[in-house]
Amino acid sequence: MKLTAVEGNSQSLDGGASFGNAPKAVWSKWYVPDNHNRVQLATRTLLVEFDDGLKVLFETGVGAFLEPSLRVRYGIEEAGHQLLDNLAKYQIQHQDIDVVVLSHLHFDHAGGLLSAWEESKKPELLFPNARYYVSEKHWQRALQPHPRDRASFIAELPQLLLDSGRLELINAQQNLILDGKVKVRFSDGHTPGLMLSEITSPNGPLVYSSDLVAGAPWVHIPITMGYDRFPEQVINEKAELFADLYQRDGRLFFCHDPNIVCGKLLRDERGRYSVCADPL
Repeated sequence: MKLTAVEGNSQSLDGGASFGNAPKAVWSKWYVPDNHNRVQLATRTLLVEFDDGLKVLFETGVGAFLEPSLRVRYGIEEAGHQLLDNLAKYQIQHQDIDVVVLSHLHFDHAGGLLSAWEESKKPELLFPNARYYVSEKHWQRALQPHPRDRASFIAELPQLLLDSGRLELINAQQNLILDGKVKVRFSDGHTPGLMLSEITSPNGPLVYSSDLVAGAPWVHIPITMGYDRFPEQVINEKAELFADLYQRDGRLFFCHDPNIVCGKLLRDERGRYSVCADPL
């Protein structure tokens, strides 16, 4: 098994929205804001090449599908489709990917499924040989989003996924996918039906924690995002995940942390959790 962190386009989001009820005096010590009060966040994916040759990509980052004014609004770097460019550095094209596992369909996690924006041209679905895995509960949310999170979804993406004939919906009763290679658990605090993936790596269990734990600052149990649908549920879900993962000497893979890719879970004598950077 080979694990590779592959960077997508970075984005910059409002620091207050990114850290919910945490005051700026606290969160600015973790990430320094720019003149617009935005903090730079990665949109990082995980490539797993299994020993049997199966190539699985966990998420696709924000990509470059947004039109120019929206790219400015969300502070997305203007350097093409970085995920595709960075995959190519490992001699992998998007056509080589067998499965794309999507924790959820918010644009900064699924936008990389689409081709880069071109004027007067509709976006095309990439990864033509891959099956797309999405949780069934979150799929329903994407089809009928709440007004509070409608802007987080890509309106044309569900139909493109359906038309591909390669969409696979994972129901809440399933806890294993890919013939048992990957364990999944579900979370509803950030968005209904968010799907977390756990890989049994040579260095122990590794959880792609997505927006439940987007980076090292959010390992602090009380810290949530302003984007979370149910912040108190996020806190409960993090506590449950950490208790289980710490007992098994596990690690977290961070999709949004600009500094730390992977963190080993630690706990102090007062039961407070933190992480230290750890190689994949």
